[in-house]
Amino acid sequence: MPASSKASDREDGPSRARPSPKILAISNQKGGEGKTTTAVNLAASLAAGERPVLLVDLDPQGNASSSVGYPRGSIQRGTYDLLLGQATLAEVVQPTELPSLSIVPASPDLAGAEIELVGVEGRESVLAQGFAQARATGALDYEHVILDCPPSLGILTLNALVAAHSVIIPMQAKYFSLEGLSALVGTIERVKAALNPGLAVEGIVFCMFDRRTNLAQQVVAEVKAHFGDQVFETVIPQNIRLSESPSFGKPALLYDIESKGAQAYLALAEELLTRRKQGRAGSGARASGDRAK
Repeated sequence: MPASSKASDREDGPSRARPSPKILAISNQKGGEGKTTTAVNLAASLAAGERPVLLVDLDPQGNASSSVGYPRGSIQRGTYDLLLGQATLAEVVQPTELPSLSIVPASPDLAGAEIELVGVEGRESVLAQGFAQARATGALDYEHVILDCPPSLGILTLNALVAAHSVIIPMQAKYFSLEGLSALVGTIERVKAALNPGLAVEGIVFCMFDRRTNLAQQVVAEVKAHFGDQVFETVIPQNIRLSESPSFGKPALLYDIESKGAQAYLALAEELLTRRKQGRAGSGARASGDRAK
């Protein structure tokens, strides 16, 4: 799958002829914030523009996998095998209905990876190492890599943050979501300081958004006061099609492209690409994070 010449490049040295993909973690340790929905539909929306995209399911629940046609138990090897060094990236990548979108599905044993990695040296960077090996052999030939993290701050999420260039934080416009945001920003800053100096907050996106409530408007205003233009202008509305599409093993744009949910994620993908062209991606992450603490 050839990478577009427009792909963002993480410099590995002047001898690299092939640009490396932009690795983006979709993370929120609080469940029910729209994390997997965002990972799947943002990946699909980027792929719809004929940009080669790899979706990596790091959540043992496997919802991202089932949302693109790989229900639980349908594959034997996936992210678990990649993390434990039992398979290369090329051996666990699977195609999807969208020609430009591939996935590394969550394999059945992924739930045990948290325990099995405890005794592994450099356990927080095994995913990054797997990507580095794939990059060296040309197997990481994508413009974007999207990591769907579990709703926790355990070793699987830590691996995603160490491997990623940046993080998108999906959240609902609710009071308890603010507390989860503060905890995640603190974790990102610690990972940045100790393990991945280049890590940045790419942006915050509001999901399941209802403009009619005063609370939603207040939460948005408070988050914007701390994070400024890191908050995406695009919001993802409450939409039944977004809820229905995973049961059909399809992202929303293949299930009902005219739906408000599908159109919102297409708009989010376009805003993300526009920000990157303008050099706005991840700007001010540390200052914003410090203000949020």
